[in-house]
Amino acid sequence: MTALEPRDAGLTPPSDDVPGASDADGGGVLARTHRALSIGMVSVVVLIAFEATAVGTAMPVAARELRGIPLYAFAFSAYFTTSLFAMVLSGQWADRSGPLRPLAAGISAFGAGLLLSGTAGTMWLFILGRAVQGLGGGLVIVALYVVVSRAYSERLRPAIMAAFAASWVVPSVVGPLASGTVTEHLGWRWVFIGIPVLVVFPLALALPAIRRMASGPADPSVPPQPFDGRRIRLALGISLGAGLLQYAGQDLRWFSLLPAAAGAALLVPAALGLLPRGTCRAARGLPSVVLLRGIAAGSFIAAESFVPLMLVTQRGLSPTQAGLSLAVGGATWALGSYVQSRPRLEPHRERMMALGMTMVAAAIATAPSVLIAAVPVWIVGVAWGVGCFGMGMVIASTSVLLLKLSAPGEAGTNSAALQISDGLSNVLLLAAGGAAFAALGGGGVGAAHEVAGASGSHPGAFAAVFLPMAAVALVGAWVGTRLRARDT
Repeated sequence: MTALEPRDAGLTPPSDDVPGASDADGGGVLARTHRALSIGMVSVVVLIAFEATAVGTAMPVAARELRGIPLYAFAFSAYFTTSLFAMVLSGQWADRSGPLRPLAAGISAFGAGLLLSGTAGTMWLFILGRAVQGLGGGLVIVALYVVVSRAYSERLRPAIMAAFAASWVVPSVVGPLASGTVTEHLGWRWVFIGIPVLVVFPLALALPAIRRMASGPADPSVPPQPFDGRRIRLALGISLGAGLLQYAGQDLRWFSLLPAAAGAALLVPAALGLLPRGTCRAARGLPSVVLLRGIAAGSFIAAESFVPLMLVTQRGLSPTQAGLSLAVGGATWALGSYVQSRPRLEPHRERMMALGMTMVAAAIATAPSVLIAAVPVWIVGVAWGVGCFGMGMVIASTSVLLLKLSAPGEAGTNSAALQISDGLSNVLLLAAGGAAFAALGGGGVGAAHEVAGASGSHPGAFAAVFLPMAAVALVGAWVGTRLRARDT
């Protein structure tokens, strides 16, 4: 038996015996039995993607009007920290009684948070709305994974994951433009208030199908288990610890060592308790799948966050031009996710993931070459297109492998671990990259760029972000060789 086979054959039904997932007729994710569910879930992902890309455009205007520029970063960290807690809660809730309730509660909380932020009269109320959004987002993302594990056969899971990835293409291009237009002509509040209205359609379409195909406990013959209080406490610890580390990373003073130490003291034991045993040492099988997700997401997002700033301050591009240089990435990410869904590539999934991480590392290492004036700026767009293709293969494949390795009653818990690895690595590597950037003078880049005649050139600060992240991605290529246990 290999690590890519079910860990307990007695608990895991055959792939085509998943309740509601029969595809004996050869149909795909849009066949009659899955059509409403697939369209509804993809619609949910489209809305989440649109919110993620649109809100970032409106956020600076909102913070300025609410006189909350000093609290600007907390509008992002509040979402992240509460979502970490909600992921663990959603995993337990879904394993105990099915994904329907956490999904419905998550969508409701997501919409309520948008309305709260959109009507806020102070920055702290705005931040509270973002925190409520984070609770909803964490509940939704894990519940969706559990729906996929229950309602789709193993053969169809790569295709629905590819559809989720494709759902980000249009929002990534249209979201910032639409948000900027609405913000300019109607005001930033309508960016937040308008999105909840669109939630009605996916709710009406998806929830009845989920109730029919994926509701209830994984094994009705087993009495529902109570919520694990220890995991809930660990979830609180990891959320608080991540928030404290984010706070410390924003202010490089000696005083910041206190919240940093407190954050690490909370976060490290909580992470060890919530992630599969052996994750930190890349144990073969499920632990390496979870670790690879974190390495891929963290290294790529940490690097991508600095690309527009580098292009604007070092090469003189406008913010719109800098953003457009990355636009091709949405399409190639979806293409990479589509490639991994092809049945004939299934036997080569692990090699494909290692190759994908090598492509990500090459893209991150290539990006800072534009710090050399003779290198054309379009190199970044090409490199990022290649990196996004690799990310599309890797991210979708980690989701597919995780569900393949999870017994029915563990899909929620393991999906929560995958998302925690993703989110936690984002904050840790962003904090590390930001600290290195600031330590080498990067903190003065924006100010210098706005002062006529001032030098905004800090190539070393940018190189200190990109090159270590490329090295982290290369470690991910090695982890990609440990997804399958040695045959016994």
